[in-house]
Amino acid sequence: MIRNVVVGKLRDGASRQDAEKALAAIAALELEGCVGMHVGVDAGLREGNWDYSITADFTDAEAYRAYDLDEEHNRIRREMFAPISEQTVRIQFEA
Repeated sequence: MIRNVVVGKLRDGASRQDAEKALAAIAALELEGCVGMHVGVDAGLREGNWDYSITADFTDAEAYRAYDLDEEHNRIRREMFAPISEQTVRIQFEA
């Protein structure tokens, strides 16, 4: 299984609601090979945390690659996350 973890920092002026809307759009994607997805905004339990996160599990590397190339996924990245995100970091690893 491949686990994909994305963490983002919001731009000045972007709101928690902007992030929640974008995260809901990602979570609503129904893609073959995605066996679990968790999204959320930071709970504010520690100073210095980033603002939102996506964790998604895929059956294998091919399923992750299909998600990464998916047209709707990339539309959400481009139209919803890019305008509100100052920085985004990602990692994929075998879980």
